[in-house]
Amino acid sequence: MNFEFSEEQTMLRDSVARFIQDNYDFDTRRTIAESANAINSNYWQTFAELGWLSLPFDEAYGGFSGNAVDTMLLMEEFGKGLVLEPFLATVILFGGMLQKSGDAALQEQWIPKIIDGSCQGALAATERQSRYEFTDIATTAKPDGDSYVLNGEKVVVLNGFNADQLIVSARTAGEQSDSRGISLFLLAADSAGVERLGYRMMDGQLVANLVFKNVSVPASQLLGELHGGYGLLKSTLLDAKLALSAEAVGVMEALNAKTLEYTKTRKQFGVPIGSFQALQHRMVDTFMACEQTRSLLYRAVCAVTDQKEEAEAEVHALAVMVARAGKLIGSEATQLHGGMGLTDELDVTHYAKRLMMINATFGNGDYHQAKFNALRYSA
Repeated sequence: MNFEFSEEQTMLRDSVARFIQDNYDFDTRRTIAESANAINSNYWQTFAELGWLSLPFDEAYGGFSGNAVDTMLLMEEFGKGLVLEPFLATVILFGGMLQKSGDAALQEQWIPKIIDGSCQGALAATERQSRYEFTDIATTAKPDGDSYVLNGEKVVVLNGFNADQLIVSARTAGEQSDSRGISLFLLAADSAGVERLGYRMMDGQLVANLVFKNVSVPASQLLGELHGGYGLLKSTLLDAKLALSAEAVGVMEALNAKTLEYTKTRKQFGVPIGSFQALQHRMVDTFMACEQTRSLLYRAVCAVTDQKEEAEAEVHALAVMVARAGKLIGSEATQLHGGMGLTDELDVTHYAKRLMMINATFGNGDYHQAKFNALRYSA
C-alpha cells in the first residue's frame, strides 16, 4: 500500500513541525500550562492564519475540505510538541458535530467563526456516572413552548472553561441509558443558568465541570434530529479517538527520540548507558511498539477515509494498541532517565502523563477491546 503524502499534506506537516520547533519549546509550554486559561490566544490566532483551523471543514464555509489523513499529520506534530491549544475540542469535537449535523443555518453561523479563530467550542457529553458510555445521560431537556429547558451536569469537559459555545447532550426521551432519545443542543457558554468550575488535569490542560440549572435553549438550537443525536455523537467521538491516537504516536516518537539521545550522553562505568545490551533491547521494544501503533494508525485512517465497513472496528483496535504501547513507552522512558524521569522539571514526565491522559479520554484500552470484540466476534 502506498503511504506517500501529497505535496499539500507534506507542506502542512512541515509547517506544523516548524511552528513547534520555533515557538513551542518545553519552557514555553510550561508557561502556557501555568497561565490562567492554559492556552496562548496569540498562538490560536496563528493557527487560524495558517489555515489549520479550517482543515476538516467544507470549502463552502472557507474550509480546506481535508480528510482523516490531514488531521492525522497535524495531530501527530501536535503530540511531539505537547500542544495545549484546543484544536481537538473546538475543531474535531465542536466543529465536527456541526459539520456532520446537516444543519445549514447553524453551520453558516458558526463554522466560519471557528475557522477565523473567533469562536472556541466544547462538547459537553460526559457525566459522573457514565464513565465511557455516552448513552448514559441523566441531563434532561424538556420542551417549554418554542424552547427546551436543560437541567443536569457534565464533567471533564475539554476546553469547557474557555469555550464560547457548547454542544450539550441531553435526554429528551427514553430511559437513562437508551441510545434513542438523546438530543444535542448548541448554546452560549455564558447562558443564564450555566455554572462552570475549571480545574487542571495532570497533563496541564484546563477542563471544566458544567452545571445546567433551568437553562432555556431555543428549539432552533437543536443540532440534528430530535431524539436522534446518538449517531452523530458516536461518529464524532470515533473521529476524536482517531485524532487522539495520532497525537499519541507523535508523543511516543518524541519520547523514544529523547530517551535514545539521553542514553548516548548518560555515562555509567565510564561508558554511555546506551552501549549496554540490555538497555538496547528495551529501546528496540519501545521503537517497535511505536511503529506497530503507527501501522495500525495508518490502517484505521485509510478505513475511515475510504468509509469502509470495518472502520469503527479499526479505530477500536488502534485505541487498544495506543493504550498498550503508551504504557510501555511512557514507563520505559521514565525508568531509563533514572530518578529525574519522575520530576516535573523534565519534559519526559509530561509526555508520559499526556499518554496516560490520551488513554483515559473517550475510552481506555479495556473499553475499546470490549467494543472491538463485540463488533468482530458477536453472533
